[in-house]
Amino acid sequence: MIRENQKLLNLIMVLLDVLVIVISLASSWWLRFKTTMFGPIGGHLSIQSYILFLTFAIIPVYLILYFSFGLYKPRRTYKSIFSEATQIFKVNIVAFFVLVSILFIINQPDFSRILLFLLGVIATILGIIERSIIRGFLKNLRLNNRNLKHILIVGDNDLAFTFARKIRNNPYLGFKISGFLGRSNHVGMEIEGSQIIGSFDDLDEVLENNSFDRVVLAIPLKYYYKIDEVVASCERVGIKAEIIPDYMRYFPAQPSVDMIEDIPIINIRYVPLDDSFNRAIKYLSDYVISIIAIIITSPIMIITAIAIKITSPGPIIFKQERIGHHGKPFYMYKFRSMRVQNPNEEISGWTTKDDPRKTKVGDFIRKTSIDELPQFFNVLKGQMSVVGPRPERPYFVEAFRKEIPKYMVKHQVRPGITGWAQIHGCRGDTSIKKRIEYDIEYVENWHMGLDLGIMIKTIVKKNPNAY
Repeated sequence: MIRENQKLLNLIMVLLDVLVIVISLASSWWLRFKTTMFGPIGGHLSIQSYILFLTFAIIPVYLILYFSFGLYKPRRTYKSIFSEATQIFKVNIVAFFVLVSILFIINQPDFSRILLFLLGVIATILGIIERSIIRGFLKNLRLNNRNLKHILIVGDNDLAFTFARKIRNNPYLGFKISGFLGRSNHVGMEIEGSQIIGSFDDLDEVLENNSFDRVVLAIPLKYYYKIDEVVASCERVGIKAEIIPDYMRYFPAQPSVDMIEDIPIINIRYVPLDDSFNRAIKYLSDYVISIIAIIITSPIMIITAIAIKITSPGPIIFKQERIGHHGKPFYMYKFRSMRVQNPNEEISGWTTKDDPRKTKVGDFIRKTSIDELPQFFNVLKGQMSVVGPRPERPYFVEAFRKEIPKYMVKHQVRPGITGWAQIHGCRGDTSIKKRIEYDIEYVENWHMGLDLGIMIKTIVKKNPNAY
């Protein structure tokens, strides 16, 4: 019954996706050929030609990509639309280049590339709205105890109870714990709202007399020799057995699995920017944003440079060695905000609120973060990103890596001009442990929406610790 419901849901989603594509193309055609928003209309192919290309190229390409990017997989465990929105964004980028390539192959130069670009933009927006509505509807069903999947947990230890507690506290997942199997002296006990309905030896009988959608094994490592027996029992009744590894307590983050031939390798830390597509999108956005930022802020930078030169002897740009991506050192640029000092002195401490080393111009540009503007050139050189963990000096990196657990995790992505920690007030002489918590959260949960939100908050929100 569950499988039939999933097939029906997938069919509905495919039909809705086709509808979204058709509406997107129609909207794009109207914007391009019924308005002058995107240049003179001029001569163009007939609408029949676009409908033909829609039927035999656009819809098939989009549906194939939707399947390839996993957009028809059941996603009970999602917490936000961002993961799905990212996939939809990727689909539309790939679809644009695939469709342009098809037009090149069939030698159709008169087909509007602007229309294809508009199609991608509109299909991305409508696709995200469509999926938000569908996921919201399914979430509401599950919160009302409908469309549930019933789980049997094999185990009666802390691991099993922790898993059951997570399920109980998150009803939107649509799971219901229908019972536990445990030690014979625990049968009848109620844990987390569900009962231990039998002992481990009763598994075959329990599976035969009940209907479960999933069997989850949450047993201690010392009992792993029994896994073959449990899996065999589940497969006899056609139920998939799933395992919560007892050693998960050692995982510092959400893990992912790679395959080397037929051997699974568990990566204990998931970093979205390890994905080549995500990395390419971030590089592209960094370059575009940096060029735009340099152009817009060039008058401010020129005025700042003149003010520094007039009011204080020494160089305009201050270069300081920092530790970047994968622990590689680089020189970070800033407008000089302090008097020229002995290099041995500058490694000894943080900048404080009333730091006597600051010049009058320096005090102003630090409070307004104007001193950070030259770092857009670091971004263009590929040493930094617009958004990411702030880089530290080698002296502090050596100290913190010994004192603070997971400190070096931040170096798995390029450092940024601003970051998740900075918009939460962790800047300057603030808690380094709290800063690292935010940095790791950013590293493990990156998406373009997060970067955009950080950039907006950096611009509109005054940081009280900027000095």
